[in-house]
Amino acid sequence: MTDSRRLVDKLWSYCDVLRDDGVGVIEYTEQLTYLLFLKMAHERATRQLRPQQIVPQEFSWQRLLDAQGDQLEDEYTRILTGLARRPGVIGTIFRKAQNRIQDPAKLKRLIVDLIDKQNWSGTGTDIKGDAYEELLSKGASDKGSGAGQYFTPRALIQAIVDVIQPTVEDTVVDPACGTGGFLLVASEYAAHGAESMTPVQRDKLRDSFVTGFELVDGTARLAAMNLLLHGMGAADGDSLIEVRDSLIADPGRRWSVVLSNPPFGKKSSLTMVGADGREVREDREIERQDFVATTSNKQLNFVQHIMTILDTNGRAAVVLPDNVLFEGGAGEVIRRKLLTDFDLHTMLRLPTGIFYAQGVKANVLFFDKKVARPGLPWTERLWVYDLRTNKHFTLKQNPMRRTDLEDFVTAYQAGMPCSEREEGERWKSFTYDEIAARDKANLDITWLRDESLEDLDNLPSPDVLAREIVEDLSAALAEFEAVATALEEQLGRPAR
Repeated sequence: MTDSRRLVDKLWSYCDVLRDDGVGVIEYTEQLTYLLFLKMAHERATRQLRPQQIVPQEFSWQRLLDAQGDQLEDEYTRILTGLARRPGVIGTIFRKAQNRIQDPAKLKRLIVDLIDKQNWSGTGTDIKGDAYEELLSKGASDKGSGAGQYFTPRALIQAIVDVIQPTVEDTVVDPACGTGGFLLVASEYAAHGAESMTPVQRDKLRDSFVTGFELVDGTARLAAMNLLLHGMGAADGDSLIEVRDSLIADPGRRWSVVLSNPPFGKKSSLTMVGADGREVREDREIERQDFVATTSNKQLNFVQHIMTILDTNGRAAVVLPDNVLFEGGAGEVIRRKLLTDFDLHTMLRLPTGIFYAQGVKANVLFFDKKVARPGLPWTERLWVYDLRTNKHFTLKQNPMRRTDLEDFVTAYQAGMPCSEREEGERWKSFTYDEIAARDKANLDITWLRDESLEDLDNLPSPDVLAREIVEDLSAALAEFEAVATALEEQLGRPAR
């Protein structure tokens, strides 16, 4: 058993103890985030060689070790409140922090037995960072934890980064970074050969190579701590993670690489209760001058946002649900803009059963930003890899692994012109004219025979079939809802 695995099992076992007190996986991981930071700051402040005082003495780890009983709970709450007011990465990690462990005895055990006995910075951050990331992954697979909305399978992230090939000369951003998976893997990839880098390049890799934006406070602090434990950023420096809604406005900055899996869900809406007690949902449309279409569809808005923040000659890889491929109205406008002003050269059709959200059908769009050339579309040929048809994965019995994506990575031929690609059974190309002529520029392209539909002996497992049925029904209901909304707007009155 690896050191990372032993550490995860130890930390996870204590999570089970706290469940009885109503502390969920995410809440527990957040408490670990606070305590790990304080312990690492203590280790740096007390080391013999170049000691560094990261947090004021009044908020030190030693104060938690010295406190007992109810005093410990009060001291812990005071420290969280005080550090939340600090600038930089400290303020990000402790933003709106609260003590969720109300039993002083269990809090003491967590501090003394699980955290204090481990030297978190003495042997480097790799093992500890890996353990922390694995804990996040374990939490994401825990049903009902709610962590799934933040977690992208590591195998998929690795394959995407392997074909994008970020280098230290790039700047990488994830506008919906979750716990920072894309940023972490991109940094690890760019760090290959770090021994031959200049001091300036190494500093950039650590301090400014990646940027993440995250709307949810709890998730942002997990991302900030995850990166910090992997040696990215400085505990006393600026945070690499910004807590804000990416879609609100153009940030004014541009990045050479965008990697993202924006949150799934068709609409962005607010629920209000009227004077009559009835709930009314108000769909939230995003209006920005840099957007070509106004819509309440979050994924379409993220596509437009990424089109804005991607620098000229930059490259993007974005995980998006199927509705982005075929939805009319704003969807068609955005797709045609993407095809003409960008080089949409590759699409990876993902199988079901790889995300913690049940029944999700998703794709990865790969596109590059080019200098405008009016009258000529930049997309000349779209290459589509179908990893969905006749592929069935589950989260536990048959999880998707990096090896399952190896054929796609090989076919992609990263670093080579797309003209040198060769078609295969799952790997087909379509010209711009062929795509533009499709109804609404529909990108929902399939050509393989689905054997499960013809061979009763080759049906997917019942849980896979059930998830696909739920997904299809949800999509149908969403379409009905869109039609009803359109009719309401035309008639100028609510539908009965």
